[in-house]
This record gives sequence, C-alpha cells and structure tokens, in this order.
Amino acid sequence: MICEWGGYLKSHITLGEGIGKNMKRIEKTAALGNELFLPGGNPTWRRAFPLAMQHVVSMIVGCVTPAIIVANIALEQGEITASDVTMLVQAALLISGIATMLQIFSWKHRIGSGLPVIMGVSFAYLASLEAIAMEFNLATLFGAQLAGGVIAIIVGVFIGKIRFLFPPLVSGTVVFVIGLSLYPTAVNYMAGGAGSADFGSWKNWLVALVVLIIVTVLNHYGMGIWKLSSILIGMAAGYLLAAVLGMVSLDAVHTAPWVQMIEPLHFGLRFEISPIITMAILYVVNSVQAIGDLTATAVGGLNREPEEKELSGGIIGNGLGSILGAVIGGLPTATFSQNVGIVTTTKVVARKIFAITAGIIMIAGIIPKFASLLTTIPACVLGGATISVFASIAMTGMKLIAREQLNFRNTSIVGLSVALGMGVTLVPEALAQFPSWVTMIFGKSPVVLATLSAVLLYQVLPYTDEDS
Repeated sequence: MICEWGGYLKSHITLGEGIGKNMKRIEKTAALGNELFLPGGNPTWRRAFPLAMQHVVSMIVGCVTPAIIVANIALEQGEITASDVTMLVQAALLISGIATMLQIFSWKHRIGSGLPVIMGVSFAYLASLEAIAMEFNLATLFGAQLAGGVIAIIVGVFIGKIRFLFPPLVSGTVVFVIGLSLYPTAVNYMAGGAGSADFGSWKNWLVALVVLIIVTVLNHYGMGIWKLSSILIGMAAGYLLAAVLGMVSLDAVHTAPWVQMIEPLHFGLRFEISPIITMAILYVVNSVQAIGDLTATAVGGLNREPEEKELSGGIIGNGLGSILGAVIGGLPTATFSQNVGIVTTTKVVARKIFAITAGIIMIAGIIPKFASLLTTIPACVLGGATISVFASIAMTGMKLIAREQLNFRNTSIVGLSVALGMGVTLVPEALAQFPSWVTMIFGKSPVVLATLSAVLLYQVLPYTDEDS
C-alpha cells in the first residue's frame, strides 16, 4: 500500500514537474514573442532578421526607382556618366538608411519621431525633380533640396501653428495631383523611355504589361509575403522576360567595384531661386503629409495617437536627412506608406528590427555591384511596376478628399485646384510671355500651383447653408 502511494505521488510529482517546465517554456516563448510588440523589445536575431528583410523587400524597389529615373534624365543630357548613375542609386539607399536611423533613434523627440517607420526616396517629389534636372542640372537640384530640408526643419518646429492650413481636403488634393502628374512618366517608361531607339516597340509593351498584370494579380489575390512583395516579384519576372528578349546588359555590373564609399558633393551644389521655391512648397506639403503616416504608425502599431513632439521631431528628422542627402547625392526622403502598412498589419514595433532594416539598406548603399545591377532594369519594367504605385498615390489623395463632405464648396476647391495645376502644366506655352522663373515654379510641375490654389481657396471660399 505504501509502495502504491509512493508510486502514485512520484508519478504526480513527475507530472507536476513536467507541467511546470512546460509552463515556463510557454511563458518564455510568450515573453520572447512580446519583445516584437514593444518599442524597446529585444527579439532574437532569428526572429528579427526575417521581419527586417520583409521591410527591405517592400521598400527597396520604390526607393531606388526615382533615383534611376532622375539619373537617366541627366545621363541623356550628357551631364553624368554610367558610373554616376550607379552612385546616385547608392546614395538613394544610403540616405534612406540614415534617415530611418534618425527617425527610430530620436534625440529627445527633437530630431526624429522615435516611431517605427522606414524612410526612403519618395515619388512625391519626382515630377518636380524631373523638371529641375531637365531645366537646370543635378547641382541645382541638390541645392534646392538642401534649402527644402531647411524649410522642413522650420515646418517641424512650427507644425502646430500651420497645421490648420492643410486639412484632409487640401492634403488630399495635393496628393491626388502628385499621382496624376506622374502618369506620363510611367507611360513613357512602359513604352521604353522617352528618346530611346525602340520607344513604343511591342517588346517594351509586352514586358510592361506582364509586370503590371503580375503586380495587379498578386495585390488582389496574393496573401502574406506574396502580396507585400508584389512589385518586387513583378519586376523580377519582367526583368527575366526582358533578359530573354535581349533587352538587358550586365556590362556595368562587371566593371563596378564591390565596395565604394559615396563621395560627398560629387554632383555639387548650386542655388537657383525658382527651383528653391518649388522644393520649399513641396517640403511643406510633404511635411504635412508625413503627419498622416506617423499617425497611422502610432495608431496602428502602438494603439495611441502620436504626441506633437513626435510629429515635430519626425518632420525635423526628415529635413535633416534631406540636407545630408543633398550633400551625398541622395534624393529627398519620406516615410514609406507600404512599410507603415506592414506595421499596422503585424503590430511589430521593436526598434531593433527597424535598426536591422536600416543597416541592411546602408550596407547595400556601399556596394556598387548591387547598385549597378539595379540600374540595368529596363525602363519598360520600371513603367509596368510604377504605374500601379502612381495610381495608388492618386487614390490615396481621393481617400483623403473623401474624409470631408463633398459639397459645392469643397468640390469647387478640389476641382479648381486640380484644373489649374494640371491645366497649366499641360499647356506650358501658356506662360511663354512671363519670366522664365515663373514658368519654372508654376509651369513645370502641377503640384505647386495646385497646392497654392487649394490652400487659398479653402481659406477664402465661404460656407453656405448648402455646405452644412
């Protein structure tokens, strides 16, 4: 009897120890899992690295594409060489990593937001950057960018006082016009790139449409990483098809070194008043637009509204990043909405993951072979991928506009602003009798005129009983 009870107790003690060990294991696993969802969490590298790579994959193509487009304009004008194109792509990656670091490791929220965001070279500036590159040169472009970065810092300091000028209706109108203004760029690239020997050929359109179809299908039917990486997958498929059709040359990759540091002021700095005014207005608009991404990150990832000092620090950090970018040849950066979407979906906010992401991007920025490989992507592949991005930008603007009631007053503001912005740009000779600086500011990019119109009309048009 005693032996039976002894066996019974022994078996239950053993069972209890097993349950205890399992509970400890479960608690440890839960604790490790929770590290992902805490800003100061320290997840293991095994968990952190794949999540960081997910962010890299989601942003890297969109990050380098504006640099490739602007570089091709300068290359066609004979201003730079093929190695300079590689350097511009390197600089785009490097400044994106630096700008991300500035954001996630903020200094008392005065420089950087401290929020889990990924920064990258932004399409929002592209139309104006193209205009400046064609009308002037890269030195003037980077001079205007440096001045714009200073404006962004000023906006960050006083954001609380000027935020009333940019309600969703105004911001949405501007974003909508940005999307519309980029459509010609996408179509030109789908056809092979304006000025190319095979512009409009069936090969270009075949590759572009294959990329567009793959991206669209994955966006609407894909799940998980397939959906998040739809642009990357579509471009990879298009690149392979273009290679089969004999449209890819790897000569630049073979001659590029493995490691090369960026040369500061390689493209120089030059200051012209009309490009500076254009970029200053764009930086004000995009600073306000950044509030949307920072708010979405805080609400979606941290379940709270962002503090004003986080918003201010985020804009100041982006301004400082743009100043550094102008020095090293990296184009203007902004928060990447696709990465904001990952944060709001996964709720993963550990800074360690975003620091790893930034580190990977910066390492890629000092490897010319990687950067030169990206420059071999045919224009038609870029066009097939970017037209969906530009469409999403325009529709984001529509969503912002729809936040306010579409009454007679508000539709007048949107309609007139879009009409003036797009109309004048589509008829550049309309400003032929004005000084050249007027054409540069108001006639090259529709964003400036649309922004000024929307801000002014929102403040002066009266409310009526029909608008209530």
